[in-house]
Amino acid sequence: MKRVLILIIAISLFAVLTKANAINEYDEIAKSDKADVTLYAKKMNGLYTDFKIEFQGSILSKPYWMNTTNPAWSPEIIYEDINRDGKKELIIILTKGTGTGVLEREVHVFQIQQRKSDKIQFEMPVEVLVDDPIAILLKNVKTELTPNKANVSIGDKKYTIDIKPLGIQSENLFSDIYFGNMIDFEIKDNQLIAKIGGQISPAGGYIGDIQITYIFKDKMYQAKSIEFKPNE
Repeated sequence: MKRVLILIIAISLFAVLTKANAINEYDEIAKSDKADVTLYAKKMNGLYTDFKIEFQGSILSKPYWMNTTNPAWSPEIIYEDINRDGKKELIIILTKGTGTGVLEREVHVFQIQQRKSDKIQFEMPVEVLVDDPIAILLKNVKTELTPNKANVSIGDKKYTIDIKPLGIQSENLFSDIYFGNMIDFEIKDNQLIAKIGGQISPAGGYIGDIQITYIFKDKMYQAKSIEFKPNE
């Protein structure tokens, strides 16, 4: 019994030391008590990068993640069941860039899976692929921009927006509606949703969002529905 107790203490001490070494010199930038998750990263050139995810005592490395250091846009941690399997997923939304007419965010979704090591059971987040919203848009959305109208077509649905009230001179219009400066994600009604803003000029000219609702299918999150939400 004494040997078992010593072994448990030794394992616990090793885990604490490993954790301390893994996050040494990193800043804590986001935390969720609900998910028992803490995010750490290093500040470099105005961005947080080289992320560490602490989940229930385990440490995952994400060296290529990035997030602005603006505290208003700290990483968002969500812990909800978004694939309707009765188990909660870990969703982390990063903000890579912000500015006038710019919001660039990306999402990472993890399933919590049981793992076993040396007869010890523990839970580990395993990342699941989320189809790129811009790729989905390019495959499914057709657009046309004229001096007076912006046309958006998604399958059999067609939308026409009168752009004259925006007061943008024709020489300042893009050749077509541009999607890419405004990419946002949210969880609504236990569903992952991407919103991609459409612009018609370098000065902005925001006309509405392409909204993609995701579904978990074939081991990844892919488009369940695509619709256009005109700016009101």
